[in-house]
Formats: sequence, C-alpha cells, structure tokens
Amino acid sequence: MQEDFILSVPKDNRRDLAKGWLWLGLISLLVSGIFSVLLVVFRTPYIQNIFSSVDFFRTALVVHVDLSVLVWFLAFGGVFWSLNSTTSFIRLGWSALFFATLGTIVMVLAPFIGNGNPLMSNYIPVLQDSVFITGLLFFAFGITLLVLRSMFAIPLVGLQITGVGSLRFGLNTAAISAIMALLAFFWSFLAMPDFVTGKAFYELLFWGGGHMLQFTYTLLMLVAWLWLATASGLRIALSPRVVLLLFILGLMAVFTVPLIYYSYKIISVEHIKLFTWLMAYGGSLATLPLALAILHGFFISSPASGSQTPLRASLIMSMILFGVGGVIGFLIEGSNVTIPAHYHGSIVGVTLAFMGMTYNLLPRFGYKYPDVKLARIQPYIYGGGQLLHVSGLVWSGGYGVQRKVAGIEQGLDDMEKIAAMGLMGLGGLVAIIGGLMFLLVVYKAMANRKTQETA
Repeated sequence: MQEDFILSVPKDNRRDLAKGWLWLGLISLLVSGIFSVLLVVFRTPYIQNIFSSVDFFRTALVVHVDLSVLVWFLAFGGVFWSLNSTTSFIRLGWSALFFATLGTIVMVLAPFIGNGNPLMSNYIPVLQDSVFITGLLFFAFGITLLVLRSMFAIPLVGLQITGVGSLRFGLNTAAISAIMALLAFFWSFLAMPDFVTGKAFYELLFWGGGHMLQFTYTLLMLVAWLWLATASGLRIALSPRVVLLLFILGLMAVFTVPLIYYSYKIISVEHIKLFTWLMAYGGSLATLPLALAILHGFFISSPASGSQTPLRASLIMSMILFGVGGVIGFLIEGSNVTIPAHYHGSIVGVTLAFMGMTYNLLPRFGYKYPDVKLARIQPYIYGGGQLLHVSGLVWSGGYGVQRKVAGIEQGLDDMEKIAAMGLMGLGGLVAIIGGLMFLLVVYKAMANRKTQETA
C-alpha cells in the first residue's frame, strides 16, 4: 500500500503562525531578488563597465545571500515546524516570528542607514556595522525561539510508523540539526582567540554552525521532496521505516560536531577540514538513496495532471540542481567561481523544493490555487536559468576567474572568460525572470482568498 508522506494542515492558530513564516520567507525572497538584479549587472561583461562601485556590489551580495538563503530557508523551516507542532507554547512561536521579522527588516535597512563595510565570510556574510549586526542578532534570537518551541511542542511520531510519522520524524531531525548549529555558533564565539578580528573572526565564527545549517537545509529539503512526491502522484518504493532510517543517517554526522570542537581549536586547519569533509560526505548519507528512490518513482508512476504538474516540475528541477551542485563540489580547486557554482546549485535545489511546497500550501492556507499554466513552467525557467548560471561559473572557474569580485577585478581579459561570464549573466537574467514568475503566481493566489478553505 502506497504511503502518503504529507502532513495535514490544522485550522487553528498553528496555521496562522505557519502563514506568518511563509510571508516572511516570500518577502525576503522578493527583496533578495531586487539585490540579485544588481549582482548580475555588476558581473556581466560590458554592462559592468557602467558601474564602478565594487563596494556596493559586495554590500548587495551580503544582503542578497542572507535574505535568499538564511532568512528564506529558516523561515520555511518555521512553516514546517509550526505545522508539525502541538498547540503548546503558541505565544513563544509568535515571539519567534516577531524577532525574526524585526531582525530581517533591520538587516535590509542596514546598507542605507549604516556604514556598510561588507565582509564576505562564508555561510553568513555580514556588514561589519552595528546596525546590521543588531539585525542579525534579532533574527538569530527569533530562530532560537523557533527551534526551542519545535522541541517543546513536539507531536508524537507514534508507535506504528506511518508515512506521516516518518515525515514528522524528519522535521524533528532538522530541528535538532538547527539546535546544533546554534550551539556551534555559540561555542565558536566563546572559543575565539582575542587576536582574531575582522573577516577572520566572522569566518571562524560561522564555519562550524554554517556547515550545520547546511544539514538543516538538506533535511528540510528531503521532507519537501517526500511531500511533493506524494502530492504530485509519485509512487515511492520506500516504507516509512526505511524513510525514518534515512533521516537518522542524515542526522548522524551532526552528532560528531562536539567531538570536533573538543579535539581541535577553531583556528586549526583540522577544525576547518573536518567540517568540510563532514558536509561533503555526511550530507549524502540520506540524500542519495532517497533521491534514487524518488527517481525510480518517476519511471513507475503516471504522468502528473492538473494541479500536480507544478509540484512535479518543482521536484524534478530541485533534484537536478541539487545533484549538479553536489557533483561540482568535488571539482573545486582553489578559490574561484567554481565554489559559488557549487553552492548556487545546491541552494537553488532547496529553493525549488520550497517553491513547490509554496504552490501546494497556498490552497491549504486558504488562498486560491496557483495559476497552473504559469506555475508548471516557472520551475523550468527558474531552474534552467540557474543551470546556465552555474555552467557559466564552472566554465569561468576553469579559467581562474575569482569569486566575490565584480567589475574590472574579475580580470576578463580574453574572449573565453568573457563568453563564460556572459553565459553566467544570461543564466542569471533567465533565473531572475523565473523568480519573478514565482512571486507573480504567488501574489495572484494570495490576492484573492478562496470562498471555501481546504483542510
């Protein structure tokens, strides 16, 4: 018997709370899209020469990355964890949303009211400015409250493991991973030597916890894959017990974090390398077998129809982009744009899964069904553009084009480099169009509530 890996949506205040987190994620995605337009312009050959402020490019990059990854992903975690909760500690949940929203607003305003000073630290780039840091701390406090409530108001998985139970367990593993990330950030702060300042300070501060956040994002994505597979009519040849086991495998690497901190100082080469290896190899323990099972489901299931098609399209492109990003990760040599090609693929894979989940949740949250004609092609446009974008970056990386630079700093001194970065710019433009299509589809659905809400 085919198991359903999908949660019901409650009609009480938990749904309202989940809707609040969805709004935060969507608005952050919209604002990050505005900054992404600036990024593509600043790195596209010939057009780049019109602009001279490299510092503003880096400031825009900081805000874009933090909104499109940190805020968008954890806000969607807030959607999942609010749905996967009891009604206990609901005020704590609203407090979490308040502080996370406040922090996001402050971070967005920081480039305009603060002193700028962008630092391109990995995982969480920052503006070394009191305004931005205050916003980041507010957001971190909100997420801390969110994951604490996810553990305090945890629903029972049940003695008899079902598809729903295994999905709840998966969300619990993501919450544990998020807690471990927060602990890693705090541990790094306490263990930081006094002589470390500037970019090195933030690089070391976010290194361990940043890797743990990648586990959190991946576990949330795997929940979304299972949910989308069920909602789009795919048959998955996995029992709930096997799915539960895969989530356990996906979490196992997280518990090695205290051992790394106990064994090596955070400024040591070993500390840095172990977290890199942990993500490279530990992150695939659950992802690869689950992806193969879902891929098998595409061959044994009937084609999607009607409202299923946007969900199936989002799932397909999510798996492709995440897989491409993972493969590119093993091709990295040195510090060039192959690195952003790797994480762009992986990050966009997660984003596409959450886009598909948004399409599925809109009618369940009381909004209209998304426009199927637009929603079923949007993932292909957005994902296809990102594939071109990533391909251009990989191609450019082969010629040694450096990461985190713009304008003349890129050193585009021959036609091969210009063509490669031109492909990157074209892909970025197509992806922006796909992103705007997503926001348009969502806005049209949210602008008019349904006459009768779906349970």
